Amino acid sequence: MAIARFGRQAKRPHGFCVKVTAVAILGLCFIFVWSMFSPSSTSLTSQRTSFSDIAEPVSANTEGSGSRAQSKHKEPEKHEAGKEDRKVKFESDSAEKDRKTVNGSVSDNGHSSRTKEEKEAAGDRKERDNLKLKEGVEKENHGKDGSESKDLQKEKVEEEGGAGVDDKEEIVVDHEGEGIEETEEDGDLTIDDDSVEKVEDESGGSKSNGKKTKKLGPLFDPKAHYSWKLCSTRTKHNYIPCIDIESGTGRLQSYRHTERSCPRTPPMCLVPLPHEGYGSPVRWPESRLKILYKNVAHPKLAAFIKTRSWVIESGEFLNFPQNQTEFKGGVNQYLESIEEMVPDIEWGKNIRVVLDIGCTDASFGASLLDKDVLTLSLGLKDDLVDLAQVALERGFPAVVSPFGTRRLPFPSGVFDTVHCGGCSIPWHSNGGKLLLEMNRILRPGGYFIMSAKHDNIEEEEVMSTLTASICWNILAHKTDEVNEVGVKIYQKPESNDIYEWRRKRTPPLCKENENPDAAWYVPMKTCLHTIPAAIEQRGTEWPEEWPKRLETFHDWVDNKEKLIADTEHWKAILNKSYLIGMGIDWSNIRNVMDMKAIYGGFAAALSQQKVWVMNVVPIHAPDTLPVIYERGLVGIYHDWCESFGTYPRSYDLLHADHLFSRLKNRCKQPVVIVVEMDRILRPGGWLIIRDKVEILDPLDGILRSMHWEIRMTYSQDKEGILCAQKTMWRP
Repeated sequence: MAIARFGRQAKRPHGFCVKVTAVAILGLCFIFVWSMFSPSSTSLTSQRTSFSDIAEPVSANTEGSGSRAQSKHKEPEKHEAGKEDRKVKFESDSAEKDRKTVNGSVSDNGHSSRTKEEKEAAGDRKERDNLKLKEGVEKENHGKDGSESKDLQKEKVEEEGGAGVDDKEEIVVDHEGEGIEETEEDGDLTIDDDSVEKVEDESGGSKSNGKKTKKLGPLFDPKAHYSWKLCSTRTKHNYIPCIDIESGTGRLQSYRHTERSCPRTPPMCLVPLPHEGYGSPVRWPESRLKILYKNVAHPKLAAFIKTRSWVIESGEFLNFPQNQTEFKGGVNQYLESIEEMVPDIEWGKNIRVVLDIGCTDASFGASLLDKDVLTLSLGLKDDLVDLAQVALERGFPAVVSPFGTRRLPFPSGVFDTVHCGGCSIPWHSNGGKLLLEMNRILRPGGYFIMSAKHDNIEEEEVMSTLTASICWNILAHKTDEVNEVGVKIYQKPESNDIYEWRRKRTPPLCKENENPDAAWYVPMKTCLHTIPAAIEQRGTEWPEEWPKRLETFHDWVDNKEKLIADTEHWKAILNKSYLIGMGIDWSNIRNVMDMKAIYGGFAAALSQQKVWVMNVVPIHAPDTLPVIYERGLVGIYHDWCESFGTYPRSYDLLHADHLFSRLKNRCKQPVVIVVEMDRILRPGGWLIIRDKVEILDPLDGILRSMHWEIRMTYSQDKEGILCAQKTMWRP
């Protein structure tokens, strides 16, 4: 009746005013409803311009065509107490009933430590609107709830295609859906209750308009005390936590190396030394020819050695004669024959960075090293025998990674050459996914070299069809009479024109929003990524010859001044401190890891030393790994909340520049990173940590609890350096 009365009034002479009033009321109602359900006008993201505030990654955003960042990945589960899983006892005051995790910011039930009263105090209308908005962000971020398990999060990443995170300012979503931003104050972590946009200045600092902050506490629990036990795993002294997967007990125990899968409870134990003892590694370059057998002891290695002539057991050493390799006529003859078939392959000039699929005697990489070629061996660990540990002991770059259904942890288009010498990989299986993965990481115009002693006609036909479908040009096919191996050399296209000429568009081209650089727990794709065409894109130009390549940057590289400054910065630090002021005997250093590489400046500064550097770009940091490869260096993506893909005792020196302060509250137990450092560093190896004093102080105590020797500590203006050496001590 009210509506009918309103209609009759509208027909009267003054009905025009009533109509205007009705329209205004409807408009206000629409605006009110729209404001309740539409996104806030506050900008959630801004382009990252510095590395000062690297927080936990948010959901995959594949729409940013210019981004080169990692896919979001799950957080590790909270460490649970138990006789089987728990290897470290945290001893603190018995009166502390409501105990918190080591990072001091997450309670036992996995929820935020924010109290109910504080939530009610922040209950005005604007914050409620922001809360609804952040809840929407939380759903897009695959539900980062504390009760969600690691396996479920991993499955969600794979189901969504694992697209990468754009290089934008990141909003951390807490366990109750509230958007929070993290800042640092004297080493303690704080959250901004007003959820305002943070603007970072060029100096790496951060500015926030928030008025209220809540401290999350220090990264390490200052009250925690540690007592360590040895890991009781089947692989014992060769334990790789995220690759050695054990289930069941006794005779029903299964043992597999299919895909990377980390234990729900991060390892909090120390890996034992070999049962026959451990000796100081043979120094480089003598280690190229011999290593200590007991340092790489493996149950099946002894049987393997008996069937190979290129490795000889002599007393306590394994010897590798120069004139005997897997290649019958010698590896130098093999390399020369490749250059004869394709003259454009100029080892050490046109070709600098090579990926060698599978580890044999490492003679391929050893000979290329003499030609200034950096070869990274990809160890495919299985139940038989893998020689990646032998390669690392000899001083050659190697990493262990399953190669089945997920992408390798490398960016796209970074390797000049991929080599597969005598490997029995079924490239044609599963729609050719494995070969498409090689196509992804191979540089446009790069070479794929495959050699085998015996050709299977059927497999050769399938391989020919597959390589033709992805437009690889076969440059040479020849059987080396000396080596008695058939060698095929393919070249990846340099432009997209050839893709349009295909009669059958199989495999199809990938979607435009598919990030080719997303590689952490991302399933392999059965599609072809387009080749960069614009000059401002990476991959349109071949890098300069080595060593000019190290200091030359193309137009696609942003912030060239920062790249140059980064290299000069690390040169100064090395010359004034690392090389002379820490007591490190660099003649004993060969395998080096930079645990938080940015532009590869630390590795570039070490280029004149007789070392090689594994540059690790954390997945929560801006993606600078393509720049590192462009400079002729090698590196890998990794999440330091998990174990690294390598054998124990792999590295002589670990370098961590503000790694812990940049982790924020990503890891439930940051102490597991220290445990991982102990695992991958050799006894007698060195650890250099640069960070805030508030972080270095508890780290000093943790390392001492492991019986490490603290060689030097230095602090100035709340920043400091900790230099420690690992000992032979084990519980």
